[in-house]
Amino acid sequence: MSFEEQPDFARQVADLNKYGQALNRCETVEEVVSLTLEAMSLLFDLSYSTFVEARDGELRVVHSTNPNLVPGDHPSETAQRALETGETIVRTGPPAGVADDSDVTATLAVPAQMADEVTAVLVARSTSKNAFGDEHSRPLEILASHAATAISNIRSRERLERARQDLETRKEMIELYDRLLRHDLGNDLQIITGFADAVEAQVDGQTAEYAGKIQRAARNSVDLIERVGDLVSTLEQQDEPEPRDLDAILAETVSQAEDTHGNLSIDFDPAEFEYRVYGGELLDSVFTNLISNAAVHNDGDVFVELAAATPTPDEIVVRVADDGRGIDPEVREDLFEMGAKGPKSSGSGFGLGFVRALTESYGGSVTVAESEHGGAEFRVTLQRV
Repeated sequence: MSFEEQPDFARQVADLNKYGQALNRCETVEEVVSLTLEAMSLLFDLSYSTFVEARDGELRVVHSTNPNLVPGDHPSETAQRALETGETIVRTGPPAGVADDSDVTATLAVPAQMADEVTAVLVARSTSKNAFGDEHSRPLEILASHAATAISNIRSRERLERARQDLETRKEMIELYDRLLRHDLGNDLQIITGFADAVEAQVDGQTAEYAGKIQRAARNSVDLIERVGDLVSTLEQQDEPEPRDLDAILAETVSQAEDTHGNLSIDFDPAEFEYRVYGGELLDSVFTNLISNAAVHNDGDVFVELAAATPTPDEIVVRVADDGRGIDPEVREDLFEMGAKGPKSSGSGFGLGFVRALTESYGGSVTVAESEHGGAEFRVTLQRV
């Protein structure tokens, strides 16, 4: 008899949906495990229930009512097979047991997955049934889907919280440097500039030329300190990430970049980016910086391609690739450090540091590699909603 043909079909679906709502309110994976096992025990006629979590392609038993399994154990071949195939696996007879002397007669392993990513495997075992049919697998698959959604949401929140903590640490360091620059070095530079002005007014020839160079160097340094201060102020005012439409943000950014830079042509299809991602009001600045860099740091006409890498249930990667001269190898590894720049760059070196700080504050990341078009390719990873 199929799941839908069961006399208590409607009641079981309603119970599963209630558990689904409760699972989505869980704050930790441990709560998801406990609630899922409770549902397996109350809603299904099972001898043993096991929750197996998947992390980086590896399975570990989190909790089980089976006395032959303890937390941290490697799961059975049945659970491993469910992970590898992404499909429900049924075993009967001796292969259904965990141990050679097991009294288990039937085992059902259901992958809990979001899109193509398996986050857990629910394993049901019976000592009285000879097999598990559709009336057992279908409702357990619904419960597994609820558990997968809950775990995925929790992991996303954990990544965002780690990103916020990392950003707070980074901001504290930047604020410390900012205070040192403004109050200590800034004051010294003002004194240097004042004395250089006085010297220049009283001398001529080569000495006056040297005094002028001292003035210019000091004023450039003061200007740089002010720009660092502006960056710190911007990061301090950054709002909490919230769901935003990626396609709309990129469309507006592309339009503004094309209006600003006459040497720039951009290949962009909004349909590729119909995702909602976590970001703040400055998310557009990330892409404005990357696209503008291609136009400013390359001679002549520049082509930029915006494309989306194959998304996962949790992330979307935006590729920004150009056909320019690329990134100098000697600065590529440190490119996103504050102040890093190539030997031929006339910029401050803070633009890409700003890009990284913003992206990481949204729980994402940014990397650079060589573009298939011959220039640079930046990859911005953002958390999906």
